[in-house]
Amino acid sequence: MPRPILATLHTSALQHNLKRCRQCVPDTKIWAVIKANAYGHGIDRVFEWLRSADGFAVLDLHEAKWVRSLGWRGPILLLEGIFEPQDLELCSQLNVWHTVHCNTQIDMLASHKTKVPHRVFLKMNSGMNRLGFTPECYRAAWTRLGALSQVDEISLMTHFSRADDECGITEQKHVFDHITQDLPGERSLFNSAATLRYGTLLNTASGDWIRPGIMLYGSSPDHPVHNRADWNLQPVMTLSSKIIATQTLRKGDGVGYGAAFVATQPMHIGCVACGYADGYPRHSPTGTPVLVAGHRTRLIGRVSMDMMAVDLTDLPVSGMTVGVGSEVTLWGQACNGALLDIDEVAHSAGTLGYELMCALAQRVPVQLKYDTAPLQPVRFLNA
Repeated sequence: MPRPILATLHTSALQHNLKRCRQCVPDTKIWAVIKANAYGHGIDRVFEWLRSADGFAVLDLHEAKWVRSLGWRGPILLLEGIFEPQDLELCSQLNVWHTVHCNTQIDMLASHKTKVPHRVFLKMNSGMNRLGFTPECYRAAWTRLGALSQVDEISLMTHFSRADDECGITEQKHVFDHITQDLPGERSLFNSAATLRYGTLLNTASGDWIRPGIMLYGSSPDHPVHNRADWNLQPVMTLSSKIIATQTLRKGDGVGYGAAFVATQPMHIGCVACGYADGYPRHSPTGTPVLVAGHRTRLIGRVSMDMMAVDLTDLPVSGMTVGVGSEVTLWGQACNGALLDIDEVAHSAGTLGYELMCALAQRVPVQLKYDTAPLQPVRFLNA
């Protein structure tokens, strides 16, 4: 028998979350962001359920080739653009649009010999201070690109640094709109957080494309201010395992490496086949929520490479028996319908749902679940 750990991807949740994007900004085109192997979900697994998007945004040409191999003939955008001159030839072959964020990339375009002009997205650094031309240099970069025979249409883009908190997007959006107000070309500004929190501010003057990423996979971009349910998103990934052993503790007994947890009373605990080598965060503290047989309990002690311990002391509930073989939901949906949000697990571990998704290890088997309806939460019987 294989080790009892499994990641399940709910296809109806992907479709539901993409529909939520359109509801937020119905007159805007959507780049479905599938970089980082679709945030750990697998490009080949999510593609069919996201192909009603208007385009796919990827990190590099490897991902672009992957999407083309799946049969996609629509727009593809390289979010960081090209990395070396020979990338431009492959962009032409694959018909890939690419971001231009620095003069070096413009130099590469100027030296490139091509019969097919490139579609580019010129990026402004409006306050994120990662990639892009400063507002003072942006129009000069636009003029330089516009003079190149190697360039066809120029679109305009920026990226918000604080769309997920109370500082919002007002300042950056004002800078972008002011600098680009009389420049032609489509715009792309809004990520997941901006789409959910400020979608009503998007109009034809400031955005033709949105770039949702994390919201497609059912995670809230501004947790804990808002959770997944607040935004009417559905969790796509469930990580589940089983209890493979149980132990009875006396007061004073330690659990796991370093005895990081010491029982203050007699306890019943279970050993779960999941550890940091599966992608579960090693630094998750005692108290991190888990579901056992769909009932809420907690992780105790340190997470090991292949195992972790959970508290079974207050189980069973309502006559239910738990023990070896009982289902454990690390995040996502339990068999009884109970939901444990990945954001809650990540918050307990001091990180983000993004990291947990992307960290899913290759050794974890993945299956698609073709749900007929979006997931619906149920009340925890012992919450």
